Amino acid sequence: MAMLQFFFDLQRDIYLAFAGRLTVFAETGDWWLLASYLPVGLVFGAAHAMTPGHSKAVLAVYLSGSRAGLARALLISLVLSATHVAMAVSIVLLSLPVVSAMLGSSGRAPLLEDISRGVLGLIGVWMLWQAFRRKDMTHGHDGEQGAAFGFVAGLIPCPLTLFVMTFAVARGVPEAGLVFAVVMMAGVAVTLSLVAAAAVCARGWAARLLAGRASLLERLSRALHGLAGLVLVAIALNELLSPVHQYGSPT
Repeated sequence: MAMLQFFFDLQRDIYLAFAGRLTVFAETGDWWLLASYLPVGLVFGAAHAMTPGHSKAVLAVYLSGSRAGLARALLISLVLSATHVAMAVSIVLLSLPVVSAMLGSSGRAPLLEDISRGVLGLIGVWMLWQAFRRKDMTHGHDGEQGAAFGFVAGLIPCPLTLFVMTFAVARGVPEAGLVFAVVMMAGVAVTLSLVAAAAVCARGWAARLLAGRASLLERLSRALHGLAGLVLVAIALNELLSPVHQYGSPT
């Protein structure tokens, strides 16, 4: 709990400092002043992704049950991160009519949340079908499915990016907010990539442990694939049927 509070406090301090830099930039147009603070945006994004949300648990569950290698897992985490931040940027830049239609409260997008969770549930159903069909699971569509998963899981906009972009637009410097958002995205990607790498390594460790037991390994692979699908369906149903959606994206 103390660690979580540390990350929240760190985000607050960075955001307040950035707000001050952005205000000065709006008055002076000094890109060097803004650029000197951009590396902090990387820490900002990484720390923000450490807090609840950002589909970390969903990403880990999916990769544990898939056959994606490390490179593909990192690509999925990058797609997720890019979509997560890009959705927030797009919502702000598309102006108030879209914002008022999509955002139910500060930092929330109920419509996008429902779409994301619904499609994640469908991906879970697909994984369950793959796990229990008779013929061997193939790798042919893993890449497409992984990319689709990353995109759908990232559909819910990043709350802090919404705040940063709104603040920048209000001061007439959306380009500064956009640059900072890109750096934040890199920070989010770092954290999610670590989660992805850990999931793939854990799955690889289990596979090495069962080396030489091909039949058992195949059954375990199917079981993990099916379990991952079942968990995705359960998360989607829980969130969609919940009277009040929780803050942010699925953990």
